[in-house]
Amino acid sequence: MIYERARAKINLTLDVRYKRQDGYHELESVMQTVDLSDYITLYPRDDGKLTLAVNIPFLPVDERNLAYKAAQVVRHLYGVKKGVHIDIDKRIPVAAGLAGGSSDAAAVLRGLNQLWNMELPQSEISAVGAQVGSDVPFCVYGGTAVVRGRGEWVEPLPLQPVFWVILAKPPVTVSTAEIYAGLKLDEIDHHPDAQTMINALKTGSVLEVANAAANVLEKVTIPRYPEIDKIKDQLCKHGATFSLMSGSGPTVFGVTDKEQKAKKVYNSLKNVLKEVYLCQTC
Repeated sequence: MIYERARAKINLTLDVRYKRQDGYHELESVMQTVDLSDYITLYPRDDGKLTLAVNIPFLPVDERNLAYKAAQVVRHLYGVKKGVHIDIDKRIPVAAGLAGGSSDAAAVLRGLNQLWNMELPQSEISAVGAQVGSDVPFCVYGGTAVVRGRGEWVEPLPLQPVFWVILAKPPVTVSTAEIYAGLKLDEIDHHPDAQTMINALKTGSVLEVANAAANVLEKVTIPRYPEIDKIKDQLCKHGATFSLMSGSGPTVFGVTDKEQKAKKVYNSLKNVLKEVYLCQTC
């Protein structure tokens, strides 16, 4: 049995540079893991079968689930005939812009590397993850990293920012494909700079990080779901130093460097929203 923790991510910056010939968008993002997690347990099977169980009934348990798909890809690439049962205890909100499914897949890749004694280096596990989903390569590494391409180029950063993060998800579902399809690149008036964010993180100042934080997808998602902007305002009103949408949404996060302030923000929002989480960068 192998046990893995699958952590959520937030985008401190998210820029879309151009649309590539392969149909994907060229991205540059500074990503950060937080300690809101799903919990993955892998059990060996002697019959060679691949099975999956999730504690949320409406989630698929076949190749539509990235965790299942990750195991399929590993077996195909490396000719593995062994079986595995994957059990997911899901705590990260679904379809929230927090890479919950991608993080589950990354945890499965790390876990199978141990369970099947494959001895793959982290860089190879990340490369395999790129065949599963765009956020999976980053989730293999975790921590703080600059991510480029469609997500396959990950540059881990030797940084350990310590901030409190309040995650707030409105009761709406956002289609990532729809948001990218609605993005008009010529209307982006500010492109966040990854290096500026890296420099800000090095100072450890939440104010410097606030000045560097930006997500170009807000221009598409917020007009369609105005409640996102209201939550951003509420986070700052109650004490967050800054707030930003994560990924293509709809989850918004607020950041502060003070625990008491973070608890105040969390308590204020949990009275009006069902899905609010208090966590730290990790």
